[in-house]
Amino acid sequence: MSVYNSIIKAAVVAVAAAFFLTGCDSGAMSARGFSFPVGDVDKGRAVFLESNCLACHTLKGIENLASDQQIEKPIKLGGGVSRTITYAELLTSVINPSHKVAEGYERDKVFADGKSVMRNYNDTMTVTELTNLVTFLETKYDLIPYERSQYKIYYP
Repeated sequence: MSVYNSIIKAAVVAVAAAFFLTGCDSGAMSARGFSFPVGDVDKGRAVFLESNCLACHTLKGIENLASDQQIEKPIKLGGGVSRTITYAELLTSVINPSHKVAEGYERDKVFADGKSVMRNYNDTMTVTELTNLVTFLETKYDLIPYERSQYKIYYP
């Protein structure tokens, strides 16, 4: 094979790899795109506690003093999960808990009638509370690095 053919082959492989890798970083599960403004970590911790998340979850660094676990095997949040998650997956887990079953848990323990047993907070939690909660939870996960949305003032 000539040097010219080797260069052409390498260029084609590089372009194809760039094309496919770009395709992997798009869509709903991508780290790109929408993100909330940065919330307040301390207020997010308060939302986590006030929403009684410890009834069904454990989170490193937060002790459940109430001892009111509502499920047999609490779902672990944060840290090194079985795979690194994106900001989009973290946010989706909060606003649509039925989208995915946590690994290592029996389906009938975390789902009822085809939906997550986790209460849906979309109608009771404010956007500010959700923003703060997600900002707090971000500090507990090893997320795939992402670029936050830039919120600028636009003048018509």
